[in-house]
Amino acid sequence: MEEIARHPNVVAVEAALRDAGITPRVRVLPSTAPTAAAAAEQIGCPVAAIANSLIFNAAGDPLLVLTSGAHRVDTAKLAALLGLPKLARATPEFVRTHTGQAIGGVAPVGHPAPIRTLIDQTLAEHGEIWAAAGHPHTVFPITFAELVELTKAETVSVN
Repeated sequence: MEEIARHPNVVAVEAALRDAGITPRVRVLPSTAPTAAAAAEQIGCPVAAIANSLIFNAAGDPLLVLTSGAHRVDTAKLAALLGLPKLARATPEFVRTHTGQAIGGVAPVGHPAPIRTLIDQTLAEHGEIWAAAGHPHTVFPITFAELVELTKAETVSVN
């Protein structure tokens, strides 16, 4: 567990949180959390309070969509909102190139460069939300307002 807590991606997420004035409270989970339901079960929170970090390929540029674990992203709706012909799910290689992190542990921060970010407006309904912390075994709690400020996200309806 200590080894996971010192993983470079987790350290980068903690640094980004500290730089934003947020005290990092990363939790190492006993099992990986490949789905919002798996994360919620281990944390003991509603699935809707999980902020999934999904990377999309927006005409060659990365787009991070932070969505509630209870929602699916309507890619056609978001593509239209962004003025794009389509929005494609990113390949694992595309995700790693732009975030430095593997699918299943992608955090909203800690990337090599800033990524345009959209956030699901329904996450605002939760006093505390949980996001991945750069490794499939790690998560951290944050408020909606902190997450919006931290990522400079645009609030949208994703479904």
